[in-house]
Amino acid sequence: MRVVHLSDLHYGPRHLEEADRCFSAAVDRAIELAVDVAVISGDATDHALDLHAPAALRLLAQVRRLADHCPVLMLQGTWSHEPPGTLSVFRMLGSRHRIFVADRIGQVALMGSGSSGDLSVTDAPAADLWLASEGPRFAEVPPGARAVFTCIPAINKAAVAAAVGATAAAEAQGEQLARLLQGYAGIHGLARSAGVPTLAVSHGTVFGCVTEHGVPMAGFDHEFTTGALFSTGAQATLLGHIHRHQAWTQGEGERRQCIAYAGSIGRFHHGEQGDKGFLLWEFGPDGVDCRLEPTPARRTLDIVFEGRPDLDQLREAASAQELAGVSVRVRWTVADEDRHEVDRGAIERALAGAADVQLEGRIVPVVRTRAPGISQLVSLADKVRAWATATDVHAPPLLQCLERVTTTEPEDIVAEALTPPADDVSGADA
Repeated sequence: MRVVHLSDLHYGPRHLEEADRCFSAAVDRAIELAVDVAVISGDATDHALDLHAPAALRLLAQVRRLADHCPVLMLQGTWSHEPPGTLSVFRMLGSRHRIFVADRIGQVALMGSGSSGDLSVTDAPAADLWLASEGPRFAEVPPGARAVFTCIPAINKAAVAAAVGATAAAEAQGEQLARLLQGYAGIHGLARSAGVPTLAVSHGTVFGCVTEHGVPMAGFDHEFTTGALFSTGAQATLLGHIHRHQAWTQGEGERRQCIAYAGSIGRFHHGEQGDKGFLLWEFGPDGVDCRLEPTPARRTLDIVFEGRPDLDQLREAASAQELAGVSVRVRWTVADEDRHEVDRGAIERALAGAADVQLEGRIVPVVRTRAPGISQLVSLADKVRAWATATDVHAPPLLQCLERVTTTEPEDIVAEALTPPADDVSGADA
């Protein structure tokens, strides 16, 4: 059995071209690979979309194309990206194969026999059937099941906090999910004994995973641990939410278990590490395995300056590599007084060959140091000495000027300032 695992498509106005190009290529490849079933593990959209919006129409068209080839399971993702009800429209697409929307905790069995790709259009009603459990899990493996999927949609943390309190929400969420996952071990064991592939599908964060920007996710507010996920006994755990592909395995042969993030379908932000694509899962007599199939994600380039951007270096970078189709981000750090010396237009002209240019300047504010106790000093001279000590400034010249200002009449200071030096010839001639 072959399963294509796609995740984090993030269709929306901001990322539409990147998402659609990469997802379209993934659908083409899935059809070419003759996969038996497809799983989209959350965040198909970037936020709520109107059905007439271009992003919604293009997503519906691609999912319909995929569902015309094989059955599709779509999981509810993060509520901020996919508000409840967002995926309901996919149930009504009328594709050749049925789309199952997993928006509650439970199990679903893919019924039918043989490869869905071998069925003719006239056999559409019998092509496949998603049989959902009435409760959180099946009591027994449904006869004729081709695969059993355990679906854990994204958890609404606000609801958990409302039930147990904000301070206890993170710990309570992890404990309850761990108990829930352990409860699936029995039915997964029965399915494995019957030779039926078992897959868990969820959307959340695994403790210790690494983000697309190379940041390890450590803390007590993450949904899963690898131990809790392995405890389900599922052969494969298909995850969404983290945009970087990574996997964990345990066991060998038919006892092998694998947990994996597919990662995002495209490169939506600068600085994302790792390849982009989707996962091809294969189940056979020797167990389960997965591999990353790449998508034509955009290339990004970061150019960083500690001070003002050097235009000559930018031109050299532009000539040293092909910038066509590359998204370039230029970052710099300058003091507040030098911020106006950065020519943004010149930077964009130097990188005119790039697909797009993103400019990010960091301004270091002027730090004003206040001498401790300066307000308690009586004389102005003492205050100058305290300030000079705090700012590491040589005080005598300042004190001399201060003495002249306080002991000399203003007219005399002006007259002295306007009197030319004795050796100034031009002034003498005048």
